[in-house]
Amino acid sequence: MKKILKKIPSALFVFFLAACSQSEPVISYGSLELVYYENGGNHAERFSFFVLPQDDDGVEDLEELLLYHDWEGLSWQIKSKDWIKQEIDGKTWIGSRAVAMNDRSPLPRGQFRAVLVDKGGRRSERLISFDAPVPGGDFPALEISGERYRITSRYPRQNLVLYDNQGNYLSTVAASALEGSLVSLDLPSRAETAALWAHDPSRSVSAFTDVVPLHD
Repeated sequence: MKKILKKIPSALFVFFLAACSQSEPVISYGSLELVYYENGGNHAERFSFFVLPQDDDGVEDLEELLLYHDWEGLSWQIKSKDWIKQEIDGKTWIGSRAVAMNDRSPLPRGQFRAVLVDKGGRRSERLISFDAPVPGGDFPALEISGERYRITSRYPRQNLVLYDNQGNYLSTVAASALEGSLVSLDLPSRAETAALWAHDPSRSVSAFTDVVPLHD
């Protein structure tokens, strides 16, 4: 009788754990943003791909995130150890800024399918449409001469992404004017190089130039 009584609590405990881990993950929202990189004059495309997950067992219970373009037969896999977490308005988004074609060719447009899988193998999916056109005209440019900067861009928002002398990211500074003095931007003193990040939020498209030195 004593042996039976000892087994009951452990059985109930296992049942309790199983009952608490049956929650299916849900993709509340999915986002694709196309980023064009200058890449030494050879313009390359990457997707910034993020989803807002819901899982009663927590984000730690999620195992992988997949992106499919069924028409082209393409897929990308992002494991939990590799994805980026972003906190926006108190909510955790997960994803990657490095979704690209292996041969560096342009990414497909149209309908994509995001799939979220937890550690128990349960999954959910959400369709995401993306139809940004290939950019026309000249690629945005950033010029630094002396103590002044000049931006050439048709994008509505301009930002300088700043790095130190080791190439480490420091900060991003918005440029309200297409040209002016560097002093007016109040750049961090450790900034040695900068890239232009031109952004069109209405179309979910950005362009990212190569870095240029801030000092002669």
